[in-house]
Amino acid sequence: MAKGKDVRVTVILQCTSCVRNGVNKASTGISRYITQKNRHNTPNRLELRKFCPYCHKHTIHGEIKK
Repeated sequence: MAKGKDVRVTVILQCTSCVRNGVNKASTGISRYITQKNRHNTPNRLELRKFCPYCHKHTIHGEIKK
């Protein structure tokens, strides 16, 4: 029997400070991480502190739509 929806889904985390301030002129790109979350335990959007190589510091990375 097949399940309707998977409990564990793949999400993309994107740096919020790079998006808000624009990326530094010297570097190109936005920091993104791919991870998984359990839909039952975390129904809201996921936010984690991760290292951003473009900002050169730890910043909040928020879940984005695919």
